[in-house]
Amino acid sequence: MKRRAAMDSVAPPPDLRRRRRLLRIAARIAIGIVALLMATWLVLFITKGRFLRHPFERVVGGLTERTVRVGGDFQLYFAPFDLRFVAERIALSNPDWATRPQLFTADRIDARIAPLSLLFGKRRFHTLDLTNGAVDLEWRRDHTTNSWTFGSPKKGGKPLAFPRIDTATIRGTTVRYLDPRMRVVADLNLEDFASKDAQIGRAIGVTGTGRVRDTPFTLVARMLTPDATANRGRNQLVARMRAAGNVIDVAGTLPSIAEIERVPLAVAARGRNMADLLDIIGVVIPNTRTYRVRGTMVKDAEVYRFTRLRGVAGRTDLAGQLTITTGERLHLDSTLATNSLDIIDAAPFIGYNPDIVEKQGAVAAARATGAAPQRLLPDAALPIQTMRAFDADLKWTIGTVRSRNVPISDVNVTLALKDGRLALSPLTFAMARGNVASNVVFDTRQRPSAVTYGIRLAPTPLGRLLAGYGVAEAGTTGTIKGRIQLAGRGDTVHDSLSTARGRIAFIMPQGTLWTRNVQLAELDLGTFVQKMFEDQLKKPVRMNCGLVAFTVRNGIAAADPILIDTTKNVIVGRGGFSFRNEAIDLAIRADAKKFSLFSGQSPVTLGGYFAAPSLNVISGDLVARAGAGLGLSLVATPLAGVLAFVDVGDAKGAACGPVLAGATAQAQRTTKGAPRDDVGKGTTATSEDGERGDGKAQRKKFLGIF
Repeated sequence: MKRRAAMDSVAPPPDLRRRRRLLRIAARIAIGIVALLMATWLVLFITKGRFLRHPFERVVGGLTERTVRVGGDFQLYFAPFDLRFVAERIALSNPDWATRPQLFTADRIDARIAPLSLLFGKRRFHTLDLTNGAVDLEWRRDHTTNSWTFGSPKKGGKPLAFPRIDTATIRGTTVRYLDPRMRVVADLNLEDFASKDAQIGRAIGVTGTGRVRDTPFTLVARMLTPDATANRGRNQLVARMRAAGNVIDVAGTLPSIAEIERVPLAVAARGRNMADLLDIIGVVIPNTRTYRVRGTMVKDAEVYRFTRLRGVAGRTDLAGQLTITTGERLHLDSTLATNSLDIIDAAPFIGYNPDIVEKQGAVAAARATGAAPQRLLPDAALPIQTMRAFDADLKWTIGTVRSRNVPISDVNVTLALKDGRLALSPLTFAMARGNVASNVVFDTRQRPSAVTYGIRLAPTPLGRLLAGYGVAEAGTTGTIKGRIQLAGRGDTVHDSLSTARGRIAFIMPQGTLWTRNVQLAELDLGTFVQKMFEDQLKKPVRMNCGLVAFTVRNGIAAADPILIDTTKNVIVGRGGFSFRNEAIDLAIRADAKKFSLFSGQSPVTLGGYFAAPSLNVISGDLVARAGAGLGLSLVATPLAGVLAFVDVGDAKGAACGPVLAGATAQAQRTTKGAPRDDVGKGTTATSEDGERGDGKAQRKKFLGIF
């Protein structure tokens, strides 16, 4: 009893006893956990964790909101401390809207994973061996989400993220990319590679094929920084695509493997025809000669911006920017600038192939469009369906146009294409120190297309305008202004003009012209020879006023009127030309106001076709007059023969008011106010009553139409 009492007197306090009890419990729990872990490890090691296949499929499927299936061997165990993962014929499904069932498949995945990295921080693979992996990347048609973003788009789904991989061996990997809106599909093959210590150490090549809309292409690319890319870092790449005879190069640095939003990329393209390049995305432009262009591209959702564009097409330089919006309807918005445009490079604007124009001429180029022989107007049809498929706005400024004859500069083009209506409004340029303003509309919404041509020529110096044709500018102070207003129907330039109605008028106010040219035009041979011997060819001749006008009906242009009044002569013309068969049938004659010896008094006829006009200066009338003069000189005296070439000078001067107003022939008056009887209706190259120069009444068909 005494011993027990002594022991009770030295027992530990209650708090100490509780702590000791808790320690014993904790030790037992720890031993139990260790024993459980050891047992789990032992079970997993022995069974290789194959029994976890279905739980793995359920858990990963729930986390990704996709279906996960393993069709072959499955292993998930600790070996000894890393988590060993093996899966054969594994598949991760695509969302229901995708065109292919699986986002990812592989024949075999063999990996060792740091276990704690699955719970904390960045996932880390110590090793990865991937055999015949296939990835399917696809955008939804409305571009609201894609197949590699997991979870609901409304809740902010998370894109696929790559783990850190220390050592990897990748074999037989393929990637498919599909964008239904852009109609782009690509099948890519990733070059086999191996990495060590999280370093691949070399560039990785990618090759593939695909289609953009209906155009096939091939692709060769290289990831220059695969180590950074594999660790969710930057992706520096270069790529080259070949399509429809074009070569497109892209280079840049992406913040991750496939993130190109708002990332500037250097782009360059070259090929035989820039029209083929843009046709890949369904955009129509005139054909070009061999081109090369470079710039910077930035993609921002549905908008692709190309800035700092520089290049050449043929012998024409280009600079500016282009924005392509791919939304519900494709839209192009561009601003371009050109220092110098070669006139041959401009041939496609009216339907010509520039290469044919350069090598064979305009007639051959027109024939290549389907036009009949000896025609100039092209029969190239507008691409109606394509023009209705996209919209466009263009502003283009051109410094100078390199042309053999007519100097053109300061060109400003404003183009608008909306729902199939193409308007060049305005199209302005300076020509020989005069300005031309045009408004041309092709409305393909009407069938056939409704086409209008509105062209105004501001007062332009004649000397400068004609200098390109070998006429000296010195001594010429006259100007010319004009207007063309036509409307027709047709899907080609030829068809729209061959059905056109409207009016063409060019007005020449008071001024002077170089004597030699005026005298040749008037065929006043006596004055011309006299001045030639007196060396007075450069003496200017005053022109009071002039009008060259045509009324156009159903593609036939009839002179209405041709009337030019000079100090010495009145020049009148009859006839016209046809846009239908491009025939020309004009007769121009000069009547003297004063007495003149050796005056031809005979029409100058202009015939042939647009492509091959013919000028007949020595007409049949003049030959007949010469014959009469020869007869008189034989039967009478030499002086009597001269009388056949005498012009008594009875021409009536023109009232310049109606001329300068561009009025029709019916409104023209003499200086005394009387109606003119020498300009007629302009339907034939004969006089109004059908009298030809030889005095024989005859109904002449005009241009084979009437």
